[in-house]
Amino acid sequence: MRRTTSPVPLVVLGIGTFLLVLAAMLAWYVEPRAQRTPIDTDATTVFTGQGSYFDSRKVKTVEGEKLTVTRKVRGDVADSEESGRAIWDVSTSIDTDDTLPASDPHDSFQWTVERWVTDRRTNTPVHCCQESPRFEGEAYLKFPFNVEKRAYRWWDSTLGATVELAFQSRKKIQGHEGYLFTGTVDPVRTGTRQVPGVLVGQPERGQVLAEEWYANDGIELVADQKTGRILFAAIGPRKTLRAPGATSAENEVVLLASDRIAFTEETQKQQVELARADNRKLDLVGVTAPVGAGGLGLGLAVAGAVMVFRGRPGGTAPAPAQAPAPESFAT
Repeated sequence: MRRTTSPVPLVVLGIGTFLLVLAAMLAWYVEPRAQRTPIDTDATTVFTGQGSYFDSRKVKTVEGEKLTVTRKVRGDVADSEESGRAIWDVSTSIDTDDTLPASDPHDSFQWTVERWVTDRRTNTPVHCCQESPRFEGEAYLKFPFNVEKRAYRWWDSTLGATVELAFQSRKKIQGHEGYLFTGTVDPVRTGTRQVPGVLVGQPERGQVLAEEWYANDGIELVADQKTGRILFAAIGPRKTLRAPGATSAENEVVLLASDRIAFTEETQKQQVELARADNRKLDLVGVTAPVGAGGLGLGLAVAGAVMVFRGRPGGTAPAPAQAPAPESFAT
């Protein structure tokens, strides 16, 4: 007689095979596509530090004052979905104690508005969708996913160009480890501004087109390795005015300067928590779920195959042959 196979082993084998395929898809297809820059971001980061700034009311540079930089980033969801890009509107204000709290950013010491458009997968700039300014590089408000131990070109809006940041080491921020990158900007002319000549050591001239100069003594960024989110940032900006054609900084006027303006502790904690949440999501899709599905699928597939091969336990099977009973003889 022929052995029969119950549907149960086939079902077990099918489920196991499905889970194995699902595990492979999660690891090699879904997880890489989950690494996309979010379009619905709504975040505020705050830098603080001591520094100097030019007080227009006192017509002089005031030193040793607290400076606060507030950056608000909001994703333009509608335009991002339509374009397939990540479009972020960025508002950055610089305040002194005299301008804080500023209910309107127009009341700040300095206020700028930008619109950043990037490829959601590679983080490279995409020049469309009313981008302003036109920027280049690899790292801006975030690094690309899966940050490497190499130099990155970081866009400096004040400079209007990229700055090479070198990888230094691993560094923990609020207990979460990231990659530390550093760089500097040597003094460079960035534009001109019309000011009274007396400000730049030329009192004999009424108005002059003074040269705007910019330098940054210390750029320090710590990025989460998997997501590229910036966990910590510190800068040492110096913006000055020089007389037209000046060959040195002898008579320059400091507009804004600080040895170090850095993320507040609250901002650090906020960025670390966001990075950890993003890491958990990516680990779930790329590690936990594939490993769990793969392990369970392998076990079910093996069990189902064995059951199919052997036949369902307790199923109908050929009965064992029995020896014929001895004949009875009447006496």
